[in-house]
Amino acid sequence: MYVPAHFAETDAAAIAALLEAFPLACVVAQTASGLVANHLPLLVGADGSLIGHCALANAMHREIAEGQEVLAIFRGDDAYVSPNFYPGKAEHHRHVPTWNYQVVHVHGTIAFQHDDKAKRAAVGLLTRHHERRLNGADAWRMADAPADYMDRMLAAIVAFRIDIVRTLAKSKLSQNRDARDHAGAVDGLRRTGATGIADAMARRSSEKG
Repeated sequence: MYVPAHFAETDAAAIAALLEAFPLACVVAQTASGLVANHLPLLVGADGSLIGHCALANAMHREIAEGQEVLAIFRGDDAYVSPNFYPGKAEHHRHVPTWNYQVVHVHGTIAFQHDDKAKRAAVGLLTRHHERRLNGADAWRMADAPADYMDRMLAAIVAFRIDIVRTLAKSKLSQNRDARDHAGAVDGLRRTGATGIADAMARRSSEKG
């Protein structure tokens, strides 16, 4: 990934927050039949690895070699930025369109797990996290489902973990603009409904201010 120095995201807390807020990753790997990409929700486990699972019918656990390097791409909010957002445009017209976004590339080695304990742990981690955020005290639990049904569902998946080797993150949030044009971009994005990326830009500006 091309990352100019002024767009490099090095704040570990900001990277962790993006992974938690946007857990659906695109897992990319090179195989004998070419590149494969799968979109799967991942969470960071207690040991720092990425935890997830895929369908048993998904060929990725057969096509990707055990211990092979994979790339998990997490993409945050993004939006088109019009030159019309910049106050300076009316004065000199030296602006062009661009696209703002936040993304994290996690490189690591993958290990597939077919045992019941690992599969229950992966499903338990994902469901506890997302159910508690969504439903609070009414969160769905694996124990709510009949045991035989849950056994069939678990038999139809493969768990995996990705041991992280390196992380590369980019936050393209108009850091290369002066304060007036940056503020204009934030306002313009909010007016056009791109509040997520506008809020990220405003937070970054306030942190540096």
